[in-house]
Amino acid sequence: MRDGLGRQIDYLRVSVTDRCNFRCQYCMPARGKIWFPREEILSFEEIHTLVRDVFIPLGLTRIRLTGGEPLLRQGLATLVTLLRGEPALEDLALSTNGVLLEAQAGGLAAAGIDRVNISLDTLEGERFRRITRGGNLEIVLRGVRAALEAGMHPVKINCVVVPGLNLEDVIELARLTIELPVHVRFIEFMPVGDRELFEARGTVTISDVAGRLRERFELVPVAAPPAGNGPADHLAIRDAMGTLGFIHPMSRHFCDACNRLRLTANGHIKACLLTSGELDLKTPLRQGASADELRQLVQSAVAIKPDWHHMGDRVQALTMSQVGG
Repeated sequence: MRDGLGRQIDYLRVSVTDRCNFRCQYCMPARGKIWFPREEILSFEEIHTLVRDVFIPLGLTRIRLTGGEPLLRQGLATLVTLLRGEPALEDLALSTNGVLLEAQAGGLAAAGIDRVNISLDTLEGERFRRITRGGNLEIVLRGVRAALEAGMHPVKINCVVVPGLNLEDVIELARLTIELPVHVRFIEFMPVGDRELFEARGTVTISDVAGRLRERFELVPVAAPPAGNGPADHLAIRDAMGTLGFIHPMSRHFCDACNRLRLTANGHIKACLLTSGELDLKTPLRQGASADELRQLVQSAVAIKPDWHHMGDRVQALTMSQVGG
């Protein structure tokens, strides 16, 4: 399926819950958000129906399960099994904060998760607790090791770089790729989640992050970047087991190559993470709309996908936990 600008749309991010067990400073307020009522959340059967009858026939054959924190959704492996039963599905990935991953990695891998992205913004325990407002670093690191042991590949570490918060941590995070076969990705801080924090701290460009890393390591091109559907530029520390990724939504947006849609936990389609506007699929689904009617709704949302996110013009903060990251 192509949008109005000719971009091929083949990647769907599915939020299975808006709830999270962290309150990361750059993502949401300390008090959290008003969660969607339970009855508004799509069931596993509804998600499967939409994937099978609507999205796969439209050519979206690569899926990532997100949240909030998706591992809070009880029985997530059941949904993974349902989706893996679709022969046309090419790729099934997971994004998580890693807190519950140690216990669930084996079951999720057995059910059919191919690979995982784990949010990890520092390797200093007290700073991790402050950033996440209460998280335990050691538990997340055990989750990283459990994903590797379960055979998920690649295992990616996502770090949002916030000036004055964790910029000093990029060296040690990069060093992880020497010690483990993981792929650490540095992401520019965006005005998403806590606009006040963004206004106070601003962002650091990925070129600046790469410059800091070059002062410590010899960085070389990557012949075969790790599998994925995202926009990262890739380098590696010479002779490291893993790679480094650089994602630059602020300094150099990649909207011209955007290939994704998002299905929110309450059944809405978002054609762009960073612009307002979404289309309700849940209501017509529950009212008995045909698969063809639902596909037409998705196509109408894709037809008005914007040329780029215009993020610098926004004054309203969005919340990652509500739109699926």
